[in-house]
Amino acid sequence: MPKLKTSKTAAKRVKITGSGKLLRRKATRAHKLTIKSSSRKRAYTLEHGVSHGDGKNIKKMLGI
Repeated sequence: MPKLKTSKTAAKRVKITGSGKLLRRKATRAHKLTIKSSSRKRAYTLEHGVSHGDGKNIKKMLGI
């Protein structure tokens, strides 16, 4: 069976930690920033864990 190709879109959006956890950025940081509070905007810059159900699909996309 041939090797799986890595989905480059997923690879750019998701980071894998040393322990194997998947980290992602939150959405809704692109526009309408004047409405959002500074603490809310700061929360968007942090990396958050990926849910278990999504993680299985993302790992498949990354070829893990």
